[in-house]
Amino acid sequence: MAFQLFGSPATLRIAVLAHLHHPIRAPFAGGMESHTAHLVAGLASRGHSVRLFAKEGSDEFDVMANAELEPMLPESYVVRGYPDDDLTNMQHQILDGAMQSAIDRIHAGNFDVVINNSLSPVPHEQLQDIPTFHILHTPPLPRIVRVLEQQGNPHTRHLFATVSSSNARAWKTWIPQLHIIENGIDIASWSSARETSYRSGLASWSGRITPEKGPHIAITAARAAGMQLVMAGPIQDQEYFDKLIAPGLDEQIQYRGHLTHTELSKMISMSEVFLSTPLWEEPFGLTTLEAMACGTPVAALPSGAMAGLIGPTGGAVAERCDTASLVEAIERARTLDRDAVFQRAAGFSHDRMLDSYEQALVEIALKTSAENRRR
Repeated sequence: MAFQLFGSPATLRIAVLAHLHHPIRAPFAGGMESHTAHLVAGLASRGHSVRLFAKEGSDEFDVMANAELEPMLPESYVVRGYPDDDLTNMQHQILDGAMQSAIDRIHAGNFDVVINNSLSPVPHEQLQDIPTFHILHTPPLPRIVRVLEQQGNPHTRHLFATVSSSNARAWKTWIPQLHIIENGIDIASWSSARETSYRSGLASWSGRITPEKGPHIAITAARAAGMQLVMAGPIQDQEYFDKLIAPGLDEQIQYRGHLTHTELSKMISMSEVFLSTPLWEEPFGLTTLEAMACGTPVAALPSGAMAGLIGPTGGAVAERCDTASLVEAIERARTLDRDAVFQRAAGFSHDRMLDSYEQALVEIALKTSAENRRR
């Protein structure tokens, strides 16, 4: 073990395995990429030695200046949603091979602990002898579940955490001892754009343009509520965008593209209400938290972690996953106090999240060190 205690917590050598679909850089492809970037930057700023194993191009994001990057997959390699099983399996082989190469480098290195921030089954198979902290960002994925079922009880050198109580319930069958560490953001970087003179009748939506995020529901609800809607985010399903989003765009419904952080926070803070429309069991909802940090109340569909995140003061949760229910939630959200909305978001700070992660990482490292001394 390389770490030494300098007071508390320990200074650790940490390897971070990222999701390899996209580079870790702004503007982020999604919540996982944003989470990884700010986790790495936060741990490095606290004095830990951090090495990120990620897709090529991640070093262009300036927070990586305090950490080392190991590029594992060319930036030019595009991950696609193939309908053909053979093409899907071939893509899995490429991604799994890149992840295996990262783990080989970790085995050859001198790390105290690994953070698995990926969606790959390979770390669950290949890191059994290394202290590892697995962060589960999605509902159970079949390829990971198969590995967990084969292994039985998790290895004593591994800890598991997920981002919400609702997502924890989905994983309990395979991982009974599951920590809950809710996501956090840099509240000040969003609240700095808070608008007291927001535009009445303006709604906003942001996120990945994919069916499970439900932007088409946001469009129909905004129209039904008589509101203008501005939307932003990366198009990750072009066919879906072309068929269900683009035809609905006009002067009332506008798509602004994949915006920078500054542009996005300004767009949201100027809105009277933010629409959150997940059509899957949303594990957390970073865009919802970001909107609340702008002081903008949220009208959300009742999926996954939405109710727990929004609480009684951050917005209004629809009774059902349909347009009429969302319109009713919009009307309730518009009446909420924007300062109370912001205060709800303030409880989900980046520092609070990092404190919990540090505690878990030190716990794993110390436990493994004690086991090694007993041998």
